[in-house]
Amino acid sequence: MSRIQDILKKAERDGGVHRTRAIAPDRGASPAARALVDPAVGRGEPPPSVSRVEPVVGRADGGGMTAGETLPIGFAPATPATPHAGPRHPHGPVDAHLVAASAPQSIAAEQYRLLRTRVARAENGRPCRAIIITSPNTGDGKSLTAANLAITMAHDPQQRVLLLDADLRRPSIHALFGISETPGLSDVLMGGAALDDALVTIAEHRLTVLPSGLIPTQPAELLGSPGMRRVLDHLRTRFDRSLIDMPPVEPVADVAIASTMADGVLMIVRAGVTPKPAIERALAGVDGSKVLGLVLNDAGASGHYQYAGYRYAAG
Repeated sequence: MSRIQDILKKAERDGGVHRTRAIAPDRGASPAARALVDPAVGRGEPPPSVSRVEPVVGRADGGGMTAGETLPIGFAPATPATPHAGPRHPHGPVDAHLVAASAPQSIAAEQYRLLRTRVARAENGRPCRAIIITSPNTGDGKSLTAANLAITMAHDPQQRVLLLDADLRRPSIHALFGISETPGLSDVLMGGAALDDALVTIAEHRLTVLPSGLIPTQPAELLGSPGMRRVLDHLRTRFDRSLIDMPPVEPVADVAIASTMADGVLMIVRAGVTPKPAIERALAGVDGSKVLGLVLNDAGASGHYQYAGYRYAAG
């Protein structure tokens, strides 16, 4: 865990995680994540309007992942979508914080494309089809990160991407996309709906969404059930990426239970909000070998958007 400790100490020196304040709802978090490179490889030069940040890339156990240079990543508008799963459903306008959809040419959206690239590199040769996105606390920006990253991944015409709302306590993905909360994951797991009936195709973004469904009385037991494992195994056969938005690691057991079924975990932390001890406890609460990285959210500001850096702490 020495690599994680180095990252946390550096963030603390920079004022990144040691301050605490009242935590806002997830939807009020930063709309972007800044891509970073390893100082050992060379410092990346951000766009002229973006303030410089220093990255760290590495594994918690000190081996495995290697850091490559950051390459310029261009963006072409998504090609006309073809439905690849589930029926088309009417939906309302997407939330303005989903910059990957509402402002795809913006600098903020570019940061999600860089994050997409870093996630691919963090796989280190092992495919991660089912990735949990979580955080130590409420208000760290996990749901916005999951939604923006899913849209960005779906822009690749070679990728079939699913966004799964497995936060069965405070679901928000349906609201971000203007779709119905039901039927959804909980309805499928409890036998109240077929999986295909719960899948929502957002055709213009080439994205499929599985909303949360009705909030169950025992969410942890539902997420740890054999039915949940069967659903994830089935989704792996239909999608190249399934991004799973889950509750914060503390104080519930949902992530610890479900992470045994996932291929990777992205941990979202918020600069100036998430205390260092909470980050350490959250990392200790999941399988370290599955942690693809830490995403330091809301680390600075430039122009109309706020940015963050992510620092890979595991591979």
